[in-house]
Amino acid sequence: MPLFLKPVFHSKVWGGNNLERYGYNLPSDNVGEAWGISAHPNGRCEIINGPFKGQTLDKVWTNNKEMFGDFPSEDFPLMTKMVDAQAPLSVHVHPDDAYAYEHENGQYGKSECWYIVDAKPGAEIIYGLNVKPKNEALNKIANADFDNLFNTVKVKPGEFYFIPAGTVHSVGEGIIVYETMQSSDVSYRIYDYERNQQDYLDRSLQLDKAQDVLEIKDDDLNLRPDTELIENHKQVKLVSNDFFTIVKWQITGTLNYMKPREFVLVSILKGSGNVIIDGEVYSVNHADNFILTSDDLDTVFEGELEVIISYM
Repeated sequence: MPLFLKPVFHSKVWGGNNLERYGYNLPSDNVGEAWGISAHPNGRCEIINGPFKGQTLDKVWTNNKEMFGDFPSEDFPLMTKMVDAQAPLSVHVHPDDAYAYEHENGQYGKSECWYIVDAKPGAEIIYGLNVKPKNEALNKIANADFDNLFNTVKVKPGEFYFIPAGTVHSVGEGIIVYETMQSSDVSYRIYDYERNQQDYLDRSLQLDKAQDVLEIKDDDLNLRPDTELIENHKQVKLVSNDFFTIVKWQITGTLNYMKPREFVLVSILKGSGNVIIDGEVYSVNHADNFILTSDDLDTVFEGELEVIISYM
């Protein structure tokens, strides 16, 4: 039986109510993030169906490891969320696993990726730094000299970006992002657009740690996703690395789906239809998030659906 999850909403100074358009029933008008699949202590999603109904994902993970192929990790390894940036997020950076383990009580580091769901014309993200070498960039940060420091990239709906740990980044105003990441909530802020920290006490800067972990990268933004047609459905492998594999499916009609791993994370971005698992029919719509476990053997998607599936 799949595990359908109740999202956890986080209010943000830069948030809004745009996620209502994507099927989310928001508790306020300043929601910045909807955590769709998460076992992280800062946002534990609750199971809403089957024998585990009412339990949080972290408990099911800990007590039923066989459902996840006995995956060798104490904590659930991945997280997915929708991000509504009605104002720009802070410019920040995430640590890798080694640094987070030592400095953040054994947490995962945070490599992540963004699928651009929507973006107003001319909207931009920050991806990396324009200044090299690293010591020059660190000097500018230490002196709050941010002119031309951050590399900006104009984005359009349907684009995809991989943000490895150590990469300075930010989502700009007017962008809706579907995000998949390591299960971590550690960010080190470098710049916050001079938002008054007295008004937002949780928005302090962490320059010392940021300077420890940031890296000057020459990453190619064009990941050249691998696209193929399977049963007349479009499958796009967006990225595959040591942290996660992300695949987008454009489903029209019926897709007989074979899980590539013991468990996979599934998010319905658009459309509606059914998922039939071992003969049981489940209605699905945009904003639904669920996990196919090792118990789910025979899976069929039906309908007009845009789906993102992620796994280790």
